[in-house]
Amino acid sequence: MEKIQLLRDRKEALRKAGAEVRKQIAAIADEDSFVELSAFSFSEGEFDVSAAGEGVVTGFCTVGSYPFYLVAQNFAQDLGGLTKAQCDKIAKTLNAAEKNETPVIWLLNCQGAKIGEGVDVLEGIAGLLLKVTQLKGTVPQYAIVGGGVYGAAAAIAATADVVFFLKEGALAVSSPLVLSAKEGKDLKKEEVGGYDALKNAVLPAVKVKDLEEAAAHIKFITELFAEETVAAELNAPTPTLENKAGAAEILSLIEDGLELGANCAPEVKTVLGRIGGIAAAAVVFDGVKLNQTNVKKIRSFAELACCYGLPLVLFVDCTGVEETLAVNDSALLKEIAEYLNILDATDTAKISVVTGRAVGLGYSLFAAKSAGFDFTFALANAEVSLFESGKGAEIFYGTSGEGKEALLEKYAREHADPVNAAKGGYLDNVIEPRFTKQYLIASLQMLLR
Repeated sequence: MEKIQLLRDRKEALRKAGAEVRKQIAAIADEDSFVELSAFSFSEGEFDVSAAGEGVVTGFCTVGSYPFYLVAQNFAQDLGGLTKAQCDKIAKTLNAAEKNETPVIWLLNCQGAKIGEGVDVLEGIAGLLLKVTQLKGTVPQYAIVGGGVYGAAAAIAATADVVFFLKEGALAVSSPLVLSAKEGKDLKKEEVGGYDALKNAVLPAVKVKDLEEAAAHIKFITELFAEETVAAELNAPTPTLENKAGAAEILSLIEDGLELGANCAPEVKTVLGRIGGIAAAAVVFDGVKLNQTNVKKIRSFAELACCYGLPLVLFVDCTGVEETLAVNDSALLKEIAEYLNILDATDTAKISVVTGRAVGLGYSLFAAKSAGFDFTFALANAEVSLFESGKGAEIFYGTSGEGKEALLEKYAREHADPVNAAKGGYLDNVIEPRFTKQYLIASLQMLLR
């Protein structure tokens, strides 16, 4: 009986030490579904009843009846600081997730490594980061940034497939205190690594108001990855596309769309949702000139879709590469090569619809049959060409006596009409804008049989 009481006392000590983080877990997990693992894992050689754990709570649970492993950093214990034992404890959970092919949810709130362990903790961090990277593309990982997440813990979040930011969340490789000293100004953590501050980090980020909203999004994405189809109106045309097929109108074709990374390269919308009830990953271009940042965003999203078997649907309005010195002296070409490698390396269904212009590399990368697209369509009022109209008209017609507007119209008719590409067998069809959704649904149904 004494042993039983001692166990109860020890469990109560753990519950008190992790009271706040356990409330957060309860907000994510289905009621009474969380089962803790490695609860008594400590650095000490012998159990210390005053110990409060390793700054992390691990276990498994269900969210929306779907199973997940969960890693929740306990900020109340040494600011959630990483230790060698904490890294090992988390890695054990990740190994189980890999073995059981079960997704992982991270509740991150960590000020960095706990000082005092020296190289030991660095070895632990290296092993943990390697394991996190190995899991990418094997099982989905969802990171919820609930406070300041600095140092190695920030790298964990950056590896996740989707990163949810709470209002108080901030992600930074270096502490805001260090960055403030370097910049000579008092920077708040949100200014350093908040959702709105990370405009160039190219993270699959989503801003949420609370943990319950994050859990709802995780459930939704899990349903998409599980290829669950929901009822939808299949045959109704979309007359609003007749007058304009801009990004806003195209987004209306996607049911329950969840945009990832809206804080970065907003000219490219990367959206998880359904088209005619069928799960899909959609990229919606909004008059895009290519640069390193937006191509990296497209590449990362395409990788997510291909890893987890979601059809990739591109709505193309892209006039090629941005003509600037900064873009020329960037890693744009490397990002393009990696994007093409992803398309080539998987048999995920890929569909392209040219909704605006597909010019130069805007066509080659995002609509060409040779790039691996199963179906390619263009709207009747779209343009598919080697050059933009002005440059093309000048190259093809020079300074003839015809007026500029007439030359532009002539170039569009003779060289940019998508029917020309269709004649070469490069487009499966040129379609009326209002029937876009029907063509997409029929194509998706054929590819997913």
